[in-house]
Amino acid sequence: MANSKQALKRVRQNIKANIRNTAHRSKMRTFIKKIRAQIAAGKREEAKKLFVEVTSVLDKLVTKGIIHANKAARTKSRLSNQIKNLESK
Repeated sequence: MANSKQALKRVRQNIKANIRNTAHRSKMRTFIKKIRAQIAAGKREEAKKLFVEVTSVLDKLVTKGIIHANKAARTKSRLSNQIKNLESK
């Protein structure tokens, strides 16, 4: 356990940040699951609408430092390609 006041404060801050970051990551994963479900169902227009929302969520998480910029770019790229492949079928 922490011995100093400074260390105790850091523990409190880390707990709050952990809860906040977990909620943000959960929101991101939920959105990604929703868009993948639309892609699997073959619903192109709904997937395109959700893609705009997912892009916004990912970009916000990057600015908050919750996920890395490359992870956001990779996820957006993969989802975009899946939607494009859906259109060609």
